[in-house]
Amino acid sequence: MGSFTRARLRVVGATFAVMSLASVALAGCSGQEQSGTPAQQVSVWVAGAGAGSSIGTIEVDIKNVDLAFSQHDPSGQIRSVCALLASDAGIGNGNLPTPDQELSNDLSTAYATAYDAGTDCYKGAGSNSKLLATSAAGRTRTNTQLTTALDRITSITGHVPSTTTTTAPLGSNVDPFGN
Repeated sequence: MGSFTRARLRVVGATFAVMSLASVALAGCSGQEQSGTPAQQVSVWVAGAGAGSSIGTIEVDIKNVDLAFSQHDPSGQIRSVCALLASDAGIGNGNLPTPDQELSNDLSTAYATAYDAGTDCYKGAGSNSKLLATSAAGRTRTNTQLTTALDRITSITGHVPSTTTTTAPLGSNVDPFGN
């Protein structure tokens, strides 16, 4: 065996050793939502991501936007609640993906629709009836899409997630499904 072949075998061996260590290290980083049954995986994800309260927050934001319009609030106040809707949709989207691809798609679609509705509302507040109508339609679609996502969570886990937006006391062990 020549010196070139020995050197090449050492490089291949070192590369294999590094890759083996890297895959062991990455396997140790995998979360609980990546093991167990699909129901267990989604349940762990719902709890860890705060998915129920994230969905509930978007629902409350939509109600607050609708309320601001029904009360004929000034455009500055309307922009504030619209910006909050868009911001909360972005935060919810940041918790994706879920362990279930269909649920990830459902939530991604809902959060994107909510974000667009909030942005259109913000831009249209006070002067652009076309953007405001687009936002209103988007808020309605978002509610339907969130219901679809909640139904998906329920069908996988057998439990309806709590969508409460209230904060549990520190140190409490709150069930994300409200059981």
